[in-house]
Amino acid sequence: MIETETLLPSDAAVYGVIMNDSASVSRLGEAALQPPYKGLPAAPVLYIKPRNTWAADGSVVRLPRGESAVEVGAVVGLRMGRDAARLRPESALEAVDACLLAADLSLPHADYYRPAIRQKCFDGSLPMRLLPAQAGALQSLTLQTWIDGVRCDERRLADLLRAPARLLADVTEFMTLRQGDVLLTGVVYQSPVARTGSTVRVEAPGLARLEFTVRTEEESA
Repeated sequence: MIETETLLPSDAAVYGVIMNDSASVSRLGEAALQPPYKGLPAAPVLYIKPRNTWAADGSVVRLPRGESAVEVGAVVGLRMGRDAARLRPESALEAVDACLLAADLSLPHADYYRPAIRQKCFDGSLPMRLLPAQAGALQSLTLQTWIDGVRCDERRLADLLRAPARLLADVTEFMTLRQGDVLLTGVVYQSPVARTGSTVRVEAPGLARLEFTVRTEEESA
Protein backbone atom coordinates (compact mmCIF):
# COMPACT_ATOMS: atom_id res chain seq x y z
CA MET A 1 0.00 0.00 0.00
CA ILE A 2 1.40 3.38 -0.99
CA GLU A 3 1.56 5.71 1.98
CA THR A 4 0.12 9.20 1.64
CA GLU A 5 3.55 10.67 2.49
CA THR A 6 4.67 9.71 -1.02
CA LEU A 7 1.85 11.84 -2.44
CA LEU A 8 1.88 14.93 -0.23
CA PRO A 9 4.27 16.59 2.20
CA SER A 10 3.06 16.51 5.80
CA ASP A 11 2.50 20.27 5.84
CA ALA A 12 0.40 20.32 2.67
CA ALA A 13 -3.18 21.55 2.59
CA VAL A 14 -5.96 19.90 0.59
CA TYR A 15 -8.88 22.05 -0.51
CA GLY A 16 -12.19 20.71 -1.73
CA VAL A 17 -14.69 22.56 -3.91
CA ILE A 18 -18.48 22.39 -4.09
CA MET A 19 -20.94 23.63 -6.71
CA ASN A 20 -18.49 23.30 -9.59
CA ASP A 21 -20.46 21.00 -11.90
CA SER A 22 -23.76 21.04 -13.73
CA ALA A 23 -25.14 17.96 -11.92
CA SER A 24 -24.75 19.63 -8.51
CA VAL A 25 -26.52 22.77 -9.69
CA SER A 26 -29.37 20.69 -11.13
CA ARG A 27 -29.75 18.56 -7.99
CA LEU A 28 -29.69 21.53 -5.63
CA GLY A 29 -32.43 23.16 -7.69
CA GLU A 30 -34.40 25.98 -6.10
CA ALA A 31 -32.38 25.71 -2.86
CA ALA A 32 -29.55 27.54 -4.66
CA LEU A 33 -31.80 30.57 -4.95
CA GLN A 34 -32.70 30.65 -1.25
CA PRO A 35 -30.80 32.35 1.60
CA PRO A 36 -27.97 32.62 2.44
CA TYR A 37 -26.63 32.77 -1.13
CA LYS A 38 -29.77 33.63 -3.12
CA GLY A 39 -28.02 32.45 -6.25
CA LEU A 40 -25.07 30.44 -7.47
CA PRO A 41 -21.73 31.42 -5.87
CA ALA A 42 -19.73 33.95 -7.84
CA ALA A 43 -16.41 32.54 -6.57
CA PRO A 44 -15.25 28.99 -5.74
CA VAL A 45 -16.70 27.63 -2.49
CA LEU A 46 -13.93 25.81 -0.63
CA TYR A 47 -13.53 23.52 2.36
CA ILE A 48 -10.48 21.78 3.84
CA LYS A 49 -9.66 18.08 4.04
CA PRO A 50 -7.06 18.09 6.87
CA ARG A 51 -4.24 15.59 7.26
CA ASN A 52 -6.27 13.17 9.41
CA THR A 53 -8.54 12.58 6.38
CA TRP A 54 -5.75 11.44 4.07
CA ALA A 55 -5.80 7.73 3.26
CA ALA A 56 -3.96 5.50 0.80
CA ASP A 57 -5.18 3.18 -1.91
CA GLY A 58 -6.33 -0.09 -0.33
CA SER A 59 -7.31 1.50 2.98
CA VAL A 60 -10.04 0.48 5.38
CA VAL A 61 -12.15 3.59 5.98
CA ARG A 62 -13.84 3.50 9.38
CA LEU A 63 -16.97 5.59 9.75
CA PRO A 64 -17.55 7.49 13.00
CA ARG A 65 -19.47 5.69 15.71
CA GLY A 66 -23.17 5.46 14.92
CA GLU A 67 -22.77 6.04 11.18
CA SER A 68 -23.47 3.39 8.54
CA ALA A 69 -23.43 5.26 5.20
CA VAL A 70 -21.06 7.54 3.33
CA GLU A 71 -21.26 9.51 0.10
CA VAL A 72 -18.45 8.72 -2.36
CA GLY A 73 -17.37 11.72 -4.40
CA ALA A 74 -15.07 10.69 -7.25
CA VAL A 75 -12.77 13.61 -7.93
CA VAL A 76 -9.42 14.63 -9.41
CA GLY A 77 -6.91 16.67 -7.43
CA LEU A 78 -4.29 19.10 -8.75
CA ARG A 79 -1.01 18.97 -6.81
CA MET A 80 1.00 22.15 -6.89
CA GLY A 81 4.62 21.90 -8.03
CA ARG A 82 5.43 25.39 -6.76
CA ASP A 83 3.92 28.21 -4.76
CA ALA A 84 1.23 29.86 -6.84
CA ALA A 85 -0.63 33.15 -6.58
CA ARG A 86 -2.49 35.28 -9.13
CA LEU A 87 -2.28 32.61 -11.82
CA ARG A 88 -3.62 33.32 -15.28
CA PRO A 89 -5.97 30.74 -16.84
CA GLU A 90 -3.83 30.36 -19.95
CA SER A 91 -0.77 29.29 -17.92
CA ALA A 92 -2.23 28.10 -14.58
CA LEU A 93 -1.69 24.40 -15.24
CA GLU A 94 2.07 24.99 -15.54
CA ALA A 95 2.09 25.21 -11.73
CA VAL A 96 0.68 21.66 -11.38
CA ASP A 97 3.21 18.83 -11.07
CA ALA A 98 0.83 15.86 -10.63
CA CYS A 99 -2.80 14.80 -10.67
CA LEU A 100 -4.44 12.64 -8.00
CA LEU A 101 -7.40 10.31 -8.20
CA ALA A 102 -9.40 10.65 -4.99
CA ALA A 103 -12.60 9.67 -3.25
CA ASP A 104 -13.84 12.68 -1.28
CA LEU A 105 -16.02 11.02 1.35
CA SER A 106 -18.80 12.75 3.24
CA LEU A 107 -21.39 11.61 5.73
CA PRO A 108 -24.86 12.33 4.28
CA HIS A 109 -26.26 15.62 5.58
CA ALA A 110 -29.15 17.85 4.60
CA ASP A 111 -27.79 21.33 5.37
CA TYR A 112 -25.66 22.18 2.36
CA TYR A 113 -24.48 25.62 3.40
CA ARG A 114 -23.26 25.15 6.97
CA PRO A 115 -19.63 24.06 7.44
CA ALA A 116 -19.88 20.26 7.49
CA ILE A 117 -16.80 19.62 9.63
CA ARG A 118 -17.93 16.35 11.20
CA GLN A 119 -19.36 15.08 7.92
CA LYS A 120 -16.35 15.87 5.71
CA CYS A 121 -13.36 15.71 8.05
CA PHE A 122 -13.61 12.33 9.80
CA ASP A 123 -10.50 10.15 9.81
CA GLY A 124 -9.61 8.52 6.50
CA SER A 125 -12.22 10.36 4.47
CA LEU A 126 -9.93 11.14 1.52
CA PRO A 127 -8.45 8.00 -0.07
CA MET A 128 -6.17 8.98 -2.96
CA ARG A 129 -3.48 7.83 -5.36
CA LEU A 130 -1.47 9.22 -8.23
CA LEU A 131 -3.28 9.60 -11.54
CA PRO A 132 -0.97 9.29 -14.58
CA ALA A 133 -2.67 12.03 -16.57
CA GLN A 134 -1.62 15.46 -17.74
CA ALA A 135 -3.51 18.31 -16.13
CA GLY A 136 -4.24 19.78 -19.54
CA ALA A 137 -6.06 16.60 -20.60
CA LEU A 138 -8.44 16.39 -17.65
CA GLN A 139 -11.39 17.87 -19.53
CA SER A 140 -11.66 14.65 -21.54
CA LEU A 141 -11.51 12.41 -18.45
CA THR A 142 -14.37 10.24 -17.19
CA LEU A 143 -14.59 8.98 -13.60
CA GLN A 144 -16.58 5.92 -12.55
CA THR A 145 -17.70 4.83 -9.09
CA TRP A 146 -18.21 1.14 -8.35
CA ILE A 147 -19.75 -0.18 -5.12
CA ASP A 148 -19.57 -3.92 -4.46
CA GLY A 149 -18.78 -4.59 -8.09
CA VAL A 150 -21.68 -2.53 -9.48
CA ARG A 151 -21.03 0.64 -11.42
CA CYS A 152 -23.31 3.20 -9.82
CA ASP A 153 -22.07 6.49 -11.19
CA GLU A 154 -20.11 8.05 -14.03
CA ARG A 155 -19.11 11.67 -14.37
CA ARG A 156 -17.23 13.69 -16.99
CA LEU A 157 -14.82 16.42 -16.04
CA ALA A 158 -16.07 18.27 -19.11
CA ASP A 159 -19.13 19.08 -16.95
CA LEU A 160 -17.09 21.22 -14.57
CA LEU A 161 -18.37 24.78 -14.48
CA ARG A 162 -14.84 26.01 -13.84
CA ALA A 163 -12.33 23.95 -15.80
CA PRO A 164 -9.10 23.11 -13.89
CA ALA A 165 -7.15 26.07 -15.26
CA ARG A 166 -9.99 28.52 -14.57
CA LEU A 167 -10.50 27.08 -11.08
CA LEU A 168 -6.82 27.51 -10.24
CA ALA A 169 -6.87 31.07 -11.50
CA ASP A 170 -9.98 31.95 -9.51
CA VAL A 171 -8.71 30.37 -6.27
CA THR A 172 -5.23 31.88 -6.48
CA GLU A 173 -6.77 35.28 -7.10
CA PHE A 174 -7.48 35.50 -3.35
CA MET A 175 -5.13 32.94 -1.75
CA THR A 176 -1.72 31.40 -2.34
CA LEU A 177 -1.46 27.67 -2.95
CA ARG A 178 1.85 26.36 -1.63
CA GLN A 179 4.06 23.72 -3.19
CA GLY A 180 2.56 20.32 -2.36
CA ASP A 181 -0.96 21.66 -1.74
CA VAL A 182 -3.83 19.97 -3.55
CA LEU A 183 -6.91 21.57 -5.05
CA LEU A 184 -9.71 19.07 -5.69
CA THR A 185 -11.60 20.06 -8.82
CA GLY A 186 -15.07 19.62 -7.33
CA VAL A 187 -17.21 16.90 -5.79
CA VAL A 188 -20.74 16.23 -7.05
CA TYR A 189 -23.62 17.01 -4.68
CA GLN A 190 -25.48 13.86 -3.61
CA SER A 191 -22.80 11.44 -4.76
CA PRO A 192 -23.40 7.64 -4.60
CA VAL A 193 -23.80 6.16 -1.12
CA ALA A 194 -21.76 3.22 0.18
CA ARG A 195 -22.61 1.38 3.37
CA THR A 196 -20.56 -0.41 5.97
CA GLY A 197 -19.14 -3.61 4.58
CA SER A 198 -18.94 -2.24 1.05
CA THR A 199 -15.93 -2.41 -1.24
CA VAL A 200 -15.61 0.79 -3.25
CA ARG A 201 -13.65 1.52 -6.40
CA VAL A 202 -13.16 4.88 -8.06
CA GLU A 203 -11.72 4.53 -11.53
CA ALA A 204 -10.41 6.61 -14.38
CA PRO A 205 -10.81 3.93 -17.07
CA GLY A 206 -7.54 2.95 -18.68
CA LEU A 207 -5.50 5.10 -16.29
CA ALA A 208 -5.90 4.26 -12.61
CA ARG A 209 -8.21 2.77 -10.01
CA LEU A 210 -8.53 3.53 -6.30
CA GLU A 211 -10.03 0.93 -3.96
CA PHE A 212 -11.01 0.90 -0.29
CA THR A 213 -13.45 -0.79 2.05
CA VAL A 214 -15.94 0.80 4.43
CA ARG A 215 -16.22 -0.33 8.05
CA THR A 216 -17.45 1.09 11.34
CA GLU A 217 -15.27 1.87 14.33
CA GLU A 218 -16.65 -1.22 16.04
CA GLU A 219 -15.82 -3.67 13.22
CA SER A 220 -12.56 -5.56 12.94
CA ALA A 221 -10.60 -5.38 9.67
